[in-house]
Amino acid sequence: MTTGKVTIIDGGIGRELERRGAPFKQPEWSARSMIDAPEIVKEVHKAFIASGASVITTNSYALVPFHLGEQHFKKQGRALATIAGRTACAAVKETLPHTRVAGSIPPLFGSYRADLYRPERVVEIATPLIEGLRPYVDLWLCETQSLIDEPVRIKALIDQLDPSGKPFWVSFSLDDLHLNREPMLRSGELLVDAVKEMVSANVDAVLFNCCQPEVIGEAIKVTQGQLSRLGAKNIRIGAYANAFPPQKENARANEKLNEIRADLTPSSYLTWAQKWVQDGATLIGGCCGIGPEHISKLAQELV
Repeated sequence: MTTGKVTIIDGGIGRELERRGAPFKQPEWSARSMIDAPEIVKEVHKAFIASGASVITTNSYALVPFHLGEQHFKKQGRALATIAGRTACAAVKETLPHTRVAGSIPPLFGSYRADLYRPERVVEIATPLIEGLRPYVDLWLCETQSLIDEPVRIKALIDQLDPSGKPFWVSFSLDDLHLNREPMLRSGELLVDAVKEMVSANVDAVLFNCCQPEVIGEAIKVTQGQLSRLGAKNIRIGAYANAFPPQKENARANEKLNEIRADLTPSSYLTWAQKWVQDGATLIGGCCGIGPEHISKLAQELV
């Protein structure tokens, strides 16, 4: 729900699909459900809406060559993005029509791996996703970003391909192996520099996702301070952590399914979220392993 300050976002679609027995395997990951069982994807969207999320995210995260393979992406990437958008919209129409749909633009070259980034291919890979999702989404969510340059380029491309002026949110994945140093992206770039570039790119929100909750609080404080120094207080701050253990620097998102932390229950996750809100976050949800039961607890207590 959205009441007052806090907007509740949905949780992790992929692991919820797995939990419900949807087709789900590596390397396609959640894209396999988009191909073979879009009706289960819709049910997951509806479950998050019923739990209190007022923003749901399209199941387009794995619709990139990294997961689909180059040939499958070329043949079906745009069509699958269209199905992802339609499926999310159908879930909204069948539940709460005021729910907003965020178009997920994932890291185009694999989660956590800034070293695999190829700037010369950003337009080639992002264009079919943007064109497929464009008619169905209310805002753009460029998520799990591990370096600065990729979301900057994607924002510029969306400005060209979607001149409607939809809000553009960027969510960074933080280094969570080293808990006691200055917040930085998985690329090693400092968060303060990332925030400065996002202000220059005229984004509407800066969020943090797909990293442990332990590193997000300090990142929110740093972001709040940087936005204040730059006179950009209109940019919102958000967080949606995952329930994974720390990820190694050479982790590959499609090698295996990560274990889920048992300690991140709905109540314990709420405790983290309450701290984030106190520190200035107004967009709160969950990533991998954070399910409808977690979102329900957030919606009950934060709005």
